[in-house]
Amino acid sequence: MDWIILILAGLLEIVFTTSMRHLGWPMQAMPLAVFLVSAALSFWLLVWATKTIPLGTAYAIWTGIGAAGTVIAGIVYYGEPVTMLRVAFLVTLIGSIAGLKMV
Repeated sequence: MDWIILILAGLLEIVFTTSMRHLGWPMQAMPLAVFLVSAALSFWLLVWATKTIPLGTAYAIWTGIGAAGTVIAGIVYYGEPVTMLRVAFLVTLIGSIAGLKMV
């Protein structure tokens, strides 16, 4: 169950990091609310998951899911570049996340 919570925390990290793209000045209520709520829930779920998952492992997986997901969201939704090196490092990151889960 705590692994599911950790994955959900990582998915919410994708939401809050991606929502930063929509924050501007002056700040609008909806993008700010999405950012604040998703960030708070993500951190809360991360804390919950660390009750049984080692802190270093949980944090690495949480940031890995967030980083990989944010790169993918940038490519899919914002037309960010897809290069062979970017894909290679993304695959390496996802492999590292899977490796941490296995050990």
